[in-house]
Amino acid sequence: MATPRGPIEPAPKAGSSLRPALAACSLLLGAFAGSQAMAGDYATRDIGGWTVAASKDGKGCFVTREYDRTGQTTLLLGLETDGTNHLTVLNSNWSIKPKERLELTFRLSNASFPKHFAVGIASGGKQGFVTNFGSKFPANFAASTTLNIFRGDVPVERLSLAGSGNAVAELRRCVEAQRRKPAAAAPKEKRDGIPVDPFAGNSGRKSKR
Repeated sequence: MATPRGPIEPAPKAGSSLRPALAACSLLLGAFAGSQAMAGDYATRDIGGWTVAASKDGKGCFVTREYDRTGQTTLLLGLETDGTNHLTVLNSNWSIKPKERLELTFRLSNASFPKHFAVGIASGGKQGFVTNFGSKFPANFAASTTLNIFRGDVPVERLSLAGSGNAVAELRRCVEAQRRKPAAAAPKEKRDGIPVDPFAGNSGRKSKR
């Protein structure tokens, strides 16, 4: 097996570091599965075979692509407004169980991530895994032409990243647009003192007799 080019990045610690990725991934996959034309003020865009969209919670964006092959592999890279990222790969033929712990090797054209921790996830009738990387990963992803994934010596996927440079550039613009959005204002009360939603939390008001 040929030695990969580029730097070798250390594997992340297993455990709590992936919990935010799992939560964010669920939101992103939900937005993608729903085929939302717009989330917030950002309209979904097709960039050279990739789809760029904002997450429903307004805290990030994602770029995704489906590959026309057995099992219809889906690749999704999410980027949050706080700079964290997460990569998800799904396939309808895989037998990965949700929350199953995995150790995989990821090889981009310009970097390698051996024995990298990932967690099983299921969405839209497909099974796969989600993991996160350091802050340089989106730039490495954008500059690479391929992503190869292995489980030990067993090949998992070989994916083309053609066009990922333009797609990640648009992904960053989407995240910046989300970051600049003003915070949602708290619901105002009506003039008669009745809250807009009297059942939301502790309204602190009682109905008048």
